[in-house]
Amino acid sequence: MQRELNPRLTSSEISVVWSSYMNNSFSICIMEYFLTNVDDSEIKSILEFALNISQNMLNMSKEILKKDNQPIPVGFTDEDVSPTSPRLYSDAFYLYYIKNMSKVGLSVYGVALATSAQADVRNFLSQGIQASIELYNKTATVLLSKGLFIRPPYVTTSDSVDFIDKKSYVGGFFNLNQRPLNVVEITHIAANIEANEVGAALLAGLAQVANSKKVRDYCNRGKEIAKKHVQLFSSMLNEDDIPAPIAWDLEVTDSTVTPFSDKLIMFHTTLLIASSISNYATASAASLRTDIASSYVRLTVENAQYAKDGIDLMIQNEWLEQPPQIPNHKGLAKE
Repeated sequence: MQRELNPRLTSSEISVVWSSYMNNSFSICIMEYFLTNVDDSEIKSILEFALNISQNMLNMSKEILKKDNQPIPVGFTDEDVSPTSPRLYSDAFYLYYIKNMSKVGLSVYGVALATSAQADVRNFLSQGIQASIELYNKTATVLLSKGLFIRPPYVTTSDSVDFIDKKSYVGGFFNLNQRPLNVVEITHIAANIEANEVGAALLAGLAQVANSKKVRDYCNRGKEIAKKHVQLFSSMLNEDDIPAPIAWDLEVTDSTVTPFSDKLIMFHTTLLIASSISNYATASAASLRTDIASSYVRLTVENAQYAKDGIDLMIQNEWLEQPPQIPNHKGLAKE
């Protein structure tokens, strides 16, 4: 079998390795701050494990980029975090935060693996998937042991197999007698409630400590959007007498001493929004009720506008690092 000599990275491989470098340099800052403000020894071990993963993935991505003669991103450094700043979040919040971020890692690395050809990139992504799995399982175990794991709702289901034989199953925009939710729809609704609850708590804390008023206002706006989405998703469950899962002990302290640069805070919000948009797209595709699918589309539009305003703010302050860019061949041809 003929072997390719010194293969270059493809556009998708550059994209995922570059993005991983950015995300893990950011994650290292977050974990270092959390670790200086944690009391519970089990939760501390989870944070240390998460920090170790980010450091390893950062080093691996750096080596892959260097090998392909790609510039190393600036990312985030010690200048973007003050680990000794006072506590902003509770220990329980750290667990919920890590649980959600490990789910994002599984999704991102999994999708990227299916677009990668080069062996060292596939190995890199495979290690990212395995590390995300281990991190999720460790976090879930601690959440369960402390009685903090937010389980999706328990429901009673039919005891026989059936097939959809009526168009009314998907409902319509003006259908006043919608069928009850199915378990697939409940799964996504519950997951999006939890993600938005964690996001609202995170943004509430960031809004207290951001230096710029525009950044504080932006975080407060995101907090209100997340709270509104929680209410909408909860009402979908409540209409079928299904209790909405509620996270507790997502405490935000009264500290106003900033542990993060405004640049890092805005980057953090872009990750939240991207994850939310991805979650909503998946949920919309899986929801067979028209009213639910259309709600996800509407909420996605709201998130997309929020994201655009955030990008504009980052560009104004020169906080947005540009991804690797191809040459402008049309422009070069005119010179």
